[in-house]
Order: sequence, then structure tokens, then C-alpha cells
Amino acid sequence: MQSPDSTSSKYNFEKIVDIIIRLGALFFLLNWCYDIIKPFVLILIWAIVITIAIYPAFKLLVKLFGGRKTLAAVVLILLFLSFLIVPLILISESLYEGIKHLQELYASGQPLIPPPTDATTKWPAFAKPIIDFWSLASSNLQAAVMKYPEQIKTGGTWLLASMAGFGKGIFQFFASLIISGVLLLYYDNISFFSKKISIKLAGKKGEDFAPIAIATIKNVFKGVLGVAVAQSAFASIGFFVAGVPFAGLWTILCLILAIVQIGIWPICIPVIIYMFSVLHTTAAVTLAIWLGIALLLDNILRPILLGRGSQAPILVIFLGTVGGFIYDGFIGLFLGAVILTIGYNLFIAWVNKETEN
Repeated sequence: MQSPDSTSSKYNFEKIVDIIIRLGALFFLLNWCYDIIKPFVLILIWAIVITIAIYPAFKLLVKLFGGRKTLAAVVLILLFLSFLIVPLILISESLYEGIKHLQELYASGQPLIPPPTDATTKWPAFAKPIIDFWSLASSNLQAAVMKYPEQIKTGGTWLLASMAGFGKGIFQFFASLIISGVLLLYYDNISFFSKKISIKLAGKKGEDFAPIAIATIKNVFKGVLGVAVAQSAFASIGFFVAGVPFAGLWTILCLILAIVQIGIWPICIPVIIYMFSVLHTTAAVTLAIWLGIALLLDNILRPILLGRGSQAPILVIFLGTVGGFIYDGFIGLFLGAVILTIGYNLFIAWVNKETEN
């Protein structure tokens, strides 16, 4: 006859084995499901972010269309797509024309970089190194490249990586935007479901975390991404109207630098210097004033668009955008700032809750 202790030990062992098998099967199933949806994870997350950010505009359109949600969602998404497609066509055309022009210059034996004009002789003395390098690059581009090989290699690698991920990111963004149109129709159900998940993960405190995440998405979308798009679009108008070479490329770089929180000045200042040497003084001054306003837009729009109560330090946004770009490419440049800021604000809210208790 078995003792009660041996029976209990056998029961515990069988229970442990049973739990291990169940957990193993559950892990296998979850891992399999994740592998299936992995190609769409970023698109779905970005679609959710867009849905939350544009929901107020959707509610307004629903009222205007007499409660017809499907019509409001279709109109809103088509409106956003039109705002994106037209600038993309202009930027793509500019890049194509710029590359074609370089090919024509190379085929005819002309310098790829135009030499400094006589106007540069009136520039102040501190600009002499810039003019000297400009002259060297115009007359002997290979020698200019060899003079700063590491800097040019680093900058070129970063530029190629940025441009390579640009097309993929645009496709993902379009797909996310279309999916967000569907999610808008089920926003209330999704909001309720997200609160249930938050409560399941964090208990009663999770009910407070969901509104913080939603507020953070809206504020970062407007205050970081919205300002970056507005700045780069404003600068882009100046580039195209003034006839700046490769205006499309400079627009893309302005957008990237604005999202990363560096600002658009590393692009605008060299463009202004170059255009002063090739344009009439009045036109160059007008361009300089226009780009100066673009530089100031950050200080004007950010306090207006970035809501209170869910802000994050610039370092968090910077790390989010750069880390997102390194990890997920062009779409990660947008999504990284949102996700890391959400995590930061939720962590601060959790710490504050613990302190209060």
C-alpha cells in the first residue's frame, strides 16, 4: 500500500508535467501565430497608431455625413492618400530629373558640381574653407572625396540606407493607412478591448494606462510627426519654387532630420549658401527668409500641437526615432518615437502610482 506522501508526490509530478506540456503547446502555438503575422506586425501597429490619431477628424466627418461611418472613413482615407500621393509624385519626379541631369553632365564631360561663381569672392573670410572645398569638388571630385574619405563614407552609407528604406516605408505606410480606415469603423470595440487587455496585464491600474497610451499617441503624432511634416513641406515649397537642384532629395532629408529632432538646419543652411551664389540677390534673400520661417516653425507649432500631461524628454523621442530607424527602417523612424514615448509615459505613470500607494 502506497503512503499518502508518495501518492501526493506522484500527483504533484504529474501535475507539473501536465502544466509543462500545456505551456509548451501554448508557446508553440503563439510562436507559430507570430511567425505567420510577423510580416504584418509593423503595418498593423502603425495602422492602430494612425487610427487613434485621426479618430477626432473621423468623428467630425461622421457628424457632417449624418452618421454614415463607412462614407466618412472612405472620404477621410482618400483625403489623406491624396495629400501623400501628390507630394510623392513631385519628389519622385525631382529625384528622377536630378539623376538624369547628372548622367547628362557626366556623359558630356562637364563637372557634376558647378564651380563657385564670382559672388563667392565677396563672402566673409570664415567661408574660405567652404569655397576651397567647393572649388576642389567642382574641378576634381575624386580628390575632394579622398580628402574626407571617412566622413563621406559614413554620410553616404547613411544616405543610401535611408533611401533604400524609403520606398518600403512608403508602401507600408499606405497599407497602414488603408487598414486604419477599416479600424475606424470598429474604434469603440477596439478601445473597449484594449482596456480589457490593460486590466488583464496590470490589474485595476491598467484601466488608467490605456487612456495614457491613447493620449501619448495623439500628442506625439501631432507634436513630433505633424511638426516634422509641416516643416519639411514648408521648406520643400521653397526648394521647388526657387529651383533648388535635387529638391526632392533635400525634402526627404529634411523630413528625416526633423523627426529625429536634429532639425532641418543642416539642409537649409547649405542650400541657402549655394543659392546665394547662383541666384539673384533678391531671390536668394527671399529663399533665405522662407527657409528661416521653416526653421522657426518647430518652436511655433510644437507648443500648440504637443498636448500637456503626456510629454516626453527630447532624448526619449531622439532615441525612439533613431532606434526605430535602425531596427525597422523608414517606418520605424515614425513608429519608434511613438512606441518609446508610450513606454516612457506608462513607466512614469506606473512609478507615480506605486509612489502614491
